[in-house]
Amino acid sequence: MDGLSLPLDGQILTKGELQVSEKERHQQLDEVFKEIATIVADKCVNPATKRPYPVGIIEQAMKDTHVSVKANKTSKQQALDVIKHLKEAKIIEIERARMRLRIAIGVKESKKMKEKVSKLVTSVESDNYDDVEYEMVRLFQSNEWGCSS
Repeated sequence: MDGLSLPLDGQILTKGELQVSEKERHQQLDEVFKEIATIVADKCVNPATKRPYPVGIIEQAMKDTHVSVKANKTSKQQALDVIKHLKEAKIIEIERARMRLRIAIGVKESKKMKEKVSKLVTSVESDNYDDVEYEMVRLFQSNEWGCSS
């Protein structure tokens, strides 16, 4: 370009390349691996106890099932793939954590709302009535509503 010398950043932008040492690449992939394990631990539970797994157990299960990190995919997308992979591999029992939904509305609207919500939830946690208000607490799978929790 016009014989001007570009700083390193300008060269990267024009040529699209950056040399990264093997050690740096390994460190980056290791960080992404840990980030994926953290996301999986945040989104999943042990179905028997309904408690989350520690990140270390998720990391070990990922290593045991030979999960490889891809530099060109986001950590969140890879975490969703890892959840499916761990379910299929059955190294650990794992399922997506359910989200809790609490709705408080007037008693007049409660019957309609209860019918609509009942079609969408996986289980009923509680129903409470008083003279003025109806409160329902329901659990649902986040992926059923298109949420990515």
